[in-house]
Amino acid sequence: MNEFAMNEIEEAAKAIAECDALVIGAGAGMGVDSGLPDFRGNEGFWKAYPPMERAGLSFYDLANPKWFDADPNRAWGFYGHRRNLYRETHPHEGFQTLLDWGRAKSGGYFVYASNVDGHFQAAGFDPDCIVECHGAINLMQCAEPCSRKIWQAEQVEIDVDLESFRACGELPRCGECGSIARPNILMFSDSRWIEDATGYQYDRYSEWLQRLKDFRVTVIEIGAGTAVPTVRHHCERISSRFGGTLIRINPRESEGANAVSVALGAAEALDVIAALL
Repeated sequence: MNEFAMNEIEEAAKAIAECDALVIGAGAGMGVDSGLPDFRGNEGFWKAYPPMERAGLSFYDLANPKWFDADPNRAWGFYGHRRNLYRETHPHEGFQTLLDWGRAKSGGYFVYASNVDGHFQAAGFDPDCIVECHGAINLMQCAEPCSRKIWQAEQVEIDVDLESFRACGELPRCGECGSIARPNILMFSDSRWIEDATGYQYDRYSEWLQRLKDFRVTVIEIGAGTAVPTVRHHCERISSRFGGTLIRINPRESEGANAVSVALGAAEALDVIAALL
């Protein structure tokens, strides 16, 4: 590791050690070290879903609510496979490192994540201290939708043919109207997403931020890329609001104005910083 990189890591460790509260921003890169696919670019997506390359469909094409109308078996093949994969994958040790840091702070912590996999909850983070800004795959809603009802999906099982990545058998349906159900996830070109669950999370987060007026706040942003920059922009706003340090951990896109740049993967970066602490 070069001298510049070590200086950045030491600066990150100092900011974490000296702060009173932590905001943890997480994008898809947070889950890659747990073994989840990297969907960066068409090549990454097609490596995980070869039939979609043959069909000429990108992640952007498929992550669209239109498929629940046009071809629900294809839609649930994609989301069902992702849901099964998230259930079978264990969060890497970096999650525990973050949780230990957050629990040790007098002002506590909050997670702001675009991840829909539920891995922060699985790793032991308080569900009341998480904002899932793009929704959650463990929640369901009507695809129409016929109402604003959102329900838990723990008992839902999706059988997916791994040759075609199409769902087999019965598909989840809305208990109110009988239409196809879908994950409560914000998709591309999505006017049907019911944002109420995420809205409640935002309310709790806003209340917590209000209590941090006199606290030193450090923001740790992990694995958030520029393709869908929701988490990056949010972390920049929060660090600016509190005048705190923004630590940006990303092996490819760690640069940023006024950010401590750690150009490593999530698990390695957190391990190296923890060793200094």
